[in-house]
Amino acid sequence: MRVFPVSFFSTALAAAGLPLYIHLPRYAETELGLSLGTVGAILLAIRVMDFGQDPALGWMVDRYPAQRRRFVAMAVAGLALGFVALFSIVPPINPVIWLTGVLVLVFTAYSLAAILYYGQTRALSAGNAPADMIHVAKWREAGSLLGIILAAALPIWLGYPLFGWALLVLVLAAGFVSRPIWNRPAPKEDKLSLRDLIRSGGGSLLALTFVNSLPVAITSTLFVFFVEDRLMLTDASGPFLILFFLAAAVSIPLWTRLSTRLGARRTLVIAMMLAILSFAGAATLTGGEARIFALICLASGFAAGADMLLLPALFSSVLARADLQTGQAFGLWSFANKMTLAAAAGVVLPILSARGFQSASDNSPEALATLTFLYAVVPCALKVLAIGITLALPRKAMTA
Repeated sequence: MRVFPVSFFSTALAAAGLPLYIHLPRYAETELGLSLGTVGAILLAIRVMDFGQDPALGWMVDRYPAQRRRFVAMAVAGLALGFVALFSIVPPINPVIWLTGVLVLVFTAYSLAAILYYGQTRALSAGNAPADMIHVAKWREAGSLLGIILAAALPIWLGYPLFGWALLVLVLAAGFVSRPIWNRPAPKEDKLSLRDLIRSGGGSLLALTFVNSLPVAITSTLFVFFVEDRLMLTDASGPFLILFFLAAAVSIPLWTRLSTRLGARRTLVIAMMLAILSFAGAATLTGGEARIFALICLASGFAAGADMLLLPALFSSVLARADLQTGQAFGLWSFANKMTLAAAAGVVLPILSARGFQSASDNSPEALATLTFLYAVVPCALKVLAIGITLALPRKAMTA
């Protein structure tokens, strides 16, 4: 396996995931004049579309395997054009209509690229065991973390218009460099059915992924607001984001070794407990505690690295051992991950708006208390639930 194309494509693909949810609420509010409730409703509505779209894209990938290179080209073009339209072009029509249409393009292209990319895990790995999948995932997620760091920080350094053009260049370059990935033929696989997916253990992993991703989705959506409006650390969100994702990147080889020694289940539980401690620490902050929050970012980022590494690798492994087609399966995986981000935005942003919260304004104690509760306390409860699901997962979902 050539690791550079794998990592570089991840770098570009990651820019369309988590960073959009970090920057989009404030961008839409300050640059487009939209309310937080409107942004949350748009994101949630697009996820309703994804309910049918992502599995359909997965079916298309499975049905026409010889067209994968063409599908990749379509996805790359959609992402590149979508980024420029989102951040670098003043909406020529009603901002709500423009934002909705552009996000449909970006998220559709992202789904197609992610389904194709994660579906190639088996073709790129040496075998079907979790250890083989984790080896591929190590390089894939390292590239993802680099992409997240770049996409999280560049708007702060470049401004939004240049950010859109920078992403266009990054995506087009990644599409060119990643060509060797798609030269590897995918192994023959059985058609996917919901019954087979559940029997393989993949259904349980999908449920765990949804619940376990919700805390990060919530904190990502509220991160800029929490740092700049609750902690009153103006212009510090960029460095804190970089710190978080650098910690996640550094953690990847350590979680790889630990999972080899302790197994995936115990490793995930350890990481989830670390995340709970991080969220609990954030709940105690009242303003100005930059050093303490930096430590929280390090710990929570370190914990997030385990999730990014192990869960998609385990999902790929159960599909490979059951000889199930990956396209539709990763269509469901893509939908589950995007649904967590949209559900977080669609629920927490309207709640904040209803409590009178406005970014970069003098907010009431009640609004700030709501922000802290949503940012720190709710994720703690969700992580406890994720630990329970992890401990209850069938053995076949967690082992070779």
